[in-house]
Amino acid sequence: MEQVRYGLIGYGKIGSQHVGKILQGKVPSMNLCAVADTDPARLEAAREALGDSVRYFDSAEALMDSGLVEAVHICTPHYLHPSLAIYALEHGLHTLVENPAGVYTRQVRRMNAVAEAHPELRFAMDFNQRTDPVYVKARELVKSGAVGRIVHTHWLITNWYRSQSYYDQGGWRATWKGEGGGVLLNQNPHNLDMWQWIVGMPCRVKAQVYYGRHRKIEVEDDVIAMAEFPDGGIGTYITTVIDAPGTNRLEIDGTRGRLVVENGRIHFDQLEMEEPAFNAVWTKGLGKPKMQAIEVPVEGEYTSHCGIMENFCQSILTGAPLYANGLEGINGLEISNAIHLSDWTGGGWVDVPVDEEKFCALLREKCGGELPE
Repeated sequence: MEQVRYGLIGYGKIGSQHVGKILQGKVPSMNLCAVADTDPARLEAAREALGDSVRYFDSAEALMDSGLVEAVHICTPHYLHPSLAIYALEHGLHTLVENPAGVYTRQVRRMNAVAEAHPELRFAMDFNQRTDPVYVKARELVKSGAVGRIVHTHWLITNWYRSQSYYDQGGWRATWKGEGGGVLLNQNPHNLDMWQWIVGMPCRVKAQVYYGRHRKIEVEDDVIAMAEFPDGGIGTYITTVIDAPGTNRLEIDGTRGRLVVENGRIHFDQLEMEEPAFNAVWTKGLGKPKMQAIEVPVEGEYTSHCGIMENFCQSILTGAPLYANGLEGINGLEISNAIHLSDWTGGGWVDVPVDEEKFCALLREKCGGELPE
């Protein structure tokens, strides 16, 4: 079987998880040839897991310059994603980037420009929830017009529980200079990507954000945001790290009905008459359109990270379309940056795309005067 010669950059929590799946044979189109990490202890851990089957490098650049691989997967701290992806693309390597695409849109925009200058290379984001058939089906229903024009969309995503001990492990997590954010940058890139992937990008956002309210951390652990969309729709987005068991409920209300995604299921309350048409003819005061309750069947398997990695390899080998084109990684980050910028400037409306210079200036202050590139 033809395989892609693959290099993993960063053998931390997520990188080591990927290696575990590769060793189980769950990414059959991949031949892992090399691993890089700047931490000798992590590199030794990789050696213990993989033995002499791969080459080891103490820098990402050394791996990418080695000629051993044709594709890399970047699993480093967030700030490094764009610069390493740029290096990879400029050195002729297909590139898969762990989420988020970066910390601020200005650096991701530079990354995207390089990717666009190299159309011969595959550039992807590890948005693994795009392989979830529940969200794939929800998007299909929305894009088909079954829900009608979206009037309201609400995502309550509070099941990303994290204890204080999670943060007490130290390192770069939960700091402005190390991670660049909290729940929005650590846990929520998947959900923000799904939100815009399914219902589209908002045109402006306002938010109330709490920093270290529930955990002893620098960054945000509680977020309440409101969004407006170009066609007049309104959305809310609420997330935290402290609710147990928490909730993951996406509700999309349109002129043709209501779609609810929760607990791995899709429920659709389909109106018999579109709401604006009903409103135009109804003369009896109280009343509302009749509806039919539908449990939407969902087929397929959620393949998560393995699905993304295999799809990336197949795209290189056969030209298969990517599940998550890397150029789209900026979209969810636009929303995240807008939420932060709204809160940092008094909680008012912030346009999307964000004012990158203003955002970077304020983030630089939080990083102690030096903004990581």
